[in-house]
Amino acid sequence: MGSFICPRCGNNDPKYIGYVGEKPYCRFCISLKGENAKEFHYSGNEATLKLDYPLSKEQKEISEHVIKNYKNGIDTLINAVCGAGKTELVYGVMEYALKRQQSVAFAVPRRDVAAELFYRIKDAFPDNTITAVYGGHTSKLTADIVVLTTHQLFRYPNYFDLIILDEIDAFPYNGNPLLETMFHISSKGRTVLMSATPSKKVIDYYKHENREILELNTRFHRYPLPVPKIEIKPFVFKQYFLLKKLDEFLKENKPVFIFCPTIEVAEHLFKYIRRKFKNGMCVHSKKLDRPKIIDDFRNGKYKFLVTTAILERGVTIKNLQVIIYQADHDLYNEYALVQISGRVGRKIDAPKGEVIFIADKATDEMEKARQTIINKNRYL
Repeated sequence: MGSFICPRCGNNDPKYIGYVGEKPYCRFCISLKGENAKEFHYSGNEATLKLDYPLSKEQKEISEHVIKNYKNGIDTLINAVCGAGKTELVYGVMEYALKRQQSVAFAVPRRDVAAELFYRIKDAFPDNTITAVYGGHTSKLTADIVVLTTHQLFRYPNYFDLIILDEIDAFPYNGNPLLETMFHISSKGRTVLMSATPSKKVIDYYKHENREILELNTRFHRYPLPVPKIEIKPFVFKQYFLLKKLDEFLKENKPVFIFCPTIEVAEHLFKYIRRKFKNGMCVHSKKLDRPKIIDDFRNGKYKFLVTTAILERGVTIKNLQVIIYQADHDLYNEYALVQISGRVGRKIDAPKGEVIFIADKATDEMEKARQTIINKNRYL
């Protein structure tokens, strides 16, 4: 039947090619359904970046270097610690591209993060057209800036002059060859990747010609990352210790995230906690009302949330404290533990806080996460 190359994703691997009669089709990208975006037309408005706060010296240096790379045809990986202000690092290059009437995308793996990011970018570029594209929100595909999930990149073949991809290490993008392919196919210009915990594979990829790694090892407010405290407790004492710490935090009027490795563990633990504390809620991927739960938490209706990795990224809460329950679970690798720890101390007017790992035993991943944070703090 001859070789077949998928016109959408470029796949030519026979194991991902099926046939209806003698007509071939691609099983690699068959799950991606929907219309493609129409041809890009700039809105005509002048692009003006509006920020209500100045960048730090380190942020400004990185921002200017990203613009320089964009001008010179160099792709950039920004390796920046949690709370460094990664989004602000790319506003400059976005403004540079928009002033030249070029198409700009800001992609993230998760829809909750895309929805929140849309409003931040809308505030930063008030004179430009901006649209958010994610599952269930695909009615408007074109704008000066498209904020979207990585799943939606298939709609934009050879489309964007500048693509920014944040949280490259996050599910479902990380390790997904289809989404990685769609990312590269949607670009006709330059790319900027960002992560606080890039893999060795990604770092090695960027150690080549026409690519560069930029590092930012300090938070924008120059306070250290919170170093996790490891608390090894047998099962009964583990829950007792958690209640004791939660009581301390709540008496100090400090909001708390309690992370659990699975939905089952989260639901079970929440039922246990609720016997003593009534002002909390459980949130995870199966909770359809999770945006409302998170908004209610922000507004003070809830004082604590028992959560899965759904709140590992993209959420900034003033004065937040974090407890990771069953931190020795196999699902918690070094990168996940570092990301979760990075939820604490992100605000300039509340730059400190506690991160507590509660576990039956100390694991290598827990120790590596703790040491990684300590090493980053040496740059202060």
